Amino acid sequence: MTDAAELLDLTRKLLAAHPPATTDRADFLKARFDAGLAWVHFPEGLGGLGAPRSLQAVVDAELAAAGAPDNDPRRIGIGLGMAAPTILKYGSREVKERFLRPLWTGEEVWCQLFSEPGAGSDLAALGTRAVRDEGSGDWIVTGQKVWTSSAHVARWAILIARTDPDLPKHRGITYFICDMTDPGVEVRPLRQITGEAEFNEVFLTDVRIPDAHRLGEVGEGWKVAQTTLNNERVAIGGMRLPREGGMIGPIARTWRERPELRTHDLHQRLLTLWVEAEVSRLAGERLRQQLVAGQPGPEGSAMKLAFARLNQEISGLEVELLGEEGLLYDDWTMRRPELVDFTGRDAGYRYLRSKGNSIEGGTTEVLLNIVAERVLGLPSEPRNDKDVAWKDLAR
Repeated sequence: MTDAAELLDLTRKLLAAHPPATTDRADFLKARFDAGLAWVHFPEGLGGLGAPRSLQAVVDAELAAAGAPDNDPRRIGIGLGMAAPTILKYGSREVKERFLRPLWTGEEVWCQLFSEPGAGSDLAALGTRAVRDEGSGDWIVTGQKVWTSSAHVARWAILIARTDPDLPKHRGITYFICDMTDPGVEVRPLRQITGEAEFNEVFLTDVRIPDAHRLGEVGEGWKVAQTTLNNERVAIGGMRLPREGGMIGPIARTWRERPELRTHDLHQRLLTLWVEAEVSRLAGERLRQQLVAGQPGPEGSAMKLAFARLNQEISGLEVELLGEEGLLYDDWTMRRPELVDFTGRDAGYRYLRSKGNSIEGGTTEVLLNIVAERVLGLPSEPRNDKDVAWKDLAR
């Protein structure tokens, strides 16, 4: 097992062989992956060294001190946080070797084709169909997906589709990797309340997917998707932040810099939210420590719940603090951003964009059920359709 001293030595050898100041950024990232210093806990040959996950911080700190480039993790967050763990767990050796390296270096952006117009919160009710071509063994996929972040810039997508409509809705689903450049894939922008089109709807018409790009067994896509969804909630709700990182930072700065806006009532509410934001941040640190020992569990759902509620309450208080000034909106033009920027825009943007936090990555209502059932051990809600074939469900 690789220890901290060995990792530090390997990192310094990487820096000596590929000085950041004179090495092309893409070349450095590829060399870092090949040296096993991308995800140190991944297997050798796949960006890692089989080392404890906790030792990643040793590598990251040494590289940051040397001015080495990172892989712009916010831009490729779906690939890093959702696709990669799923590919690692369920992909064949060929799939892992083909996709993990360009995913980590950012050469190929990923998106997630899960939600549908008729199957958002009830994702297992999805209707996108994948039919086996008996001649070639490929899968022919037809359907529609919605709320797809980064689809307009993505090269690949993780996709779940129904392969057996005669089975109940949680069964008969299969998980695939979809080529977003296929001529059968059409991406259309969805304009949001912010004026942007950060999300998309995606239409799939006779998209051909080779069976080699299937993750997990046929009909077991729901089980595979749980890996993705659990990691997604951790990625959204459990991101590493410094003190006063995230939404609490801008309002705290405004409070310090604009004493004329202060009132006793707002002061008390801001203090309460500041404490809650700090508690949430520290709970996220504990969650990441738990991840070192295994796969994410329902704790990620609790973190995502806290993230959504706090963002909405903090942004609402910020608009109230600024008064009329808080109603201003700096840019209403139709833009197609690759990244969501909560802190680099004005208060009006943060207030509007945070409304989506309780929907994306699992609605608040669904996550409350997960916490109730899997954390608190409360009785499950009645599910009358659990054993009914998908084709017989009312729609």
